[in-house]
Amino acid sequence: MSERLQIDLINEVSVRVAEHSVPLVSSRKTVALMAYLALTGQPHRREHLCELFFPDTNDPKGSLRWSLTKLRQALNTHDACLQTPGTNVLIETDLIELDVHYVQAVHDAAAPSGADLLRAAELLSFKPLMGLELARNDDYGLWLMGEREQLHSLRPRIFQTLVTTDGVSDQDAVKWLRRWLRLDPYSHEAPRLLSQKLIDLGLQDEAAKVTRDYAALMGDDAVRVTRRVPPEPVRARQSIGFCNASDGVKIAYATVGSGPPLVKAANWLNHLELDWESPIWADMFRALAADHTFVRYDERGNGLSDWDVPEISFPAFLEDLETVVDHLGLTRFPLLGLSQGCAVSIEYSVRHPEKVSAMILIGGYAAGWRIGLSPEECEQREAVLTLTRHGWGTSNPAYRHIFSQTFMPNADSERLAWFDDFQRRTTSPQNAVRFQEAFGDIDIRQLLPEVQVPTLVIHARDDQRIPLRCGRELAANIPNAELVTLESQSHIILGDEPAWQVCMNEISRFLAKHASADGQN
Repeated sequence: MSERLQIDLINEVSVRVAEHSVPLVSSRKTVALMAYLALTGQPHRREHLCELFFPDTNDPKGSLRWSLTKLRQALNTHDACLQTPGTNVLIETDLIELDVHYVQAVHDAAAPSGADLLRAAELLSFKPLMGLELARNDDYGLWLMGEREQLHSLRPRIFQTLVTTDGVSDQDAVKWLRRWLRLDPYSHEAPRLLSQKLIDLGLQDEAAKVTRDYAALMGDDAVRVTRRVPPEPVRARQSIGFCNASDGVKIAYATVGSGPPLVKAANWLNHLELDWESPIWADMFRALAADHTFVRYDERGNGLSDWDVPEISFPAFLEDLETVVDHLGLTRFPLLGLSQGCAVSIEYSVRHPEKVSAMILIGGYAAGWRIGLSPEECEQREAVLTLTRHGWGTSNPAYRHIFSQTFMPNADSERLAWFDDFQRRTTSPQNAVRFQEAFGDIDIRQLLPEVQVPTLVIHARDDQRIPLRCGRELAANIPNAELVTLESQSHIILGDEPAWQVCMNEISRFLAKHASADGQN
């Protein structure tokens, strides 16, 4: 009997037999169709699949036939895994091995082995089912979110069982508990177990910091983290929706928290689901959502918004922000910009001063790299464009690592690897080039004196991506702007940097000062 087909979906979508890779067609919808059939494990009517995957095509039946033909070529070379009895379509799950089923089996086992727990924990350390998003398929998107939530729910038992298994050292347990806490910052068990392990190792100061950080995140109830009986779980959940720009491009947005609105302009790169749970931005975003209705969106060309778009340009970025604000009916709010999102925020505030109560600009610039950087720096950026064209979409992270190192020069290897992978999965190679081209041509210097709203400019002193002089230019030319410099080399300030707390304190102070101007949506 031939080897069973192995289908992996959790980290990177792949199909193989034994150690031999089976090539898949590059069509995102075809790959998503395969995942849907494999994960559901049941027959589906062709009409249902047409409605779910091809609602906007002129010939949905023809599109489905084409996708099924490509899947047969990939899946049925050894066994007839893909079957089409009558008007139904199914993948016979008895003939395949699926990594999602493996993780579920480890979770359900009465006494899983240490090796199985380790492999399952490694798989659950990734953002699950990442290569499977489809921009214009809302019903499918809701199903995919549900599958991700199911995988998220497996983490607590697997991680907790792993760190208490014989043969796992206290040092390794601390490593896994830190990873669990990073993945699920609102978990009650992860900080409790981590604090206890650190105490066992004689690291009382670190254990106390874990408890303090958790208390700051969760409020008074978090002091129970050191007790053996955890409280009922509490998790902030974001709500994701979609709206259409004037050219028909679908823009994804998210709201989370309660209180007066705080709107964040998009930046390089965004993905509403990945950002919210990431080891890069999660600390900042969850802190901002604690006291506000925090609004984010994926601008066109990346994340959950449409990728296949006619225009990626600064005017289009501005329209994406206007589209989300108008769709949500926001009347007055503070505006947060990061990196090139600062330029978008500035122009928006000049066009709509009645809507913007205050503006926070972090790591920003008024002139793009073709205009604001030296000839040597521009030459480096042009070289990076060439590398992006040829290597962005490959599994080799070296090309994307160029970006990661300049964004976060002091980040640990785990977060650098996460950011490398995040960039590849968040946009296409073609769009990565289009974004960089658009950023290079930004020039809103003439608008700076026209800004009428209170403005806070925050910039890392040794920012390796956007030099401090760019932040100084903003502060010097925006009337009455405040400038705060951070002791950091990072363009993205990470939650475990001392500069991060300084940054968040300044944001809180500034928002409190101008809170009376904020309006509810």
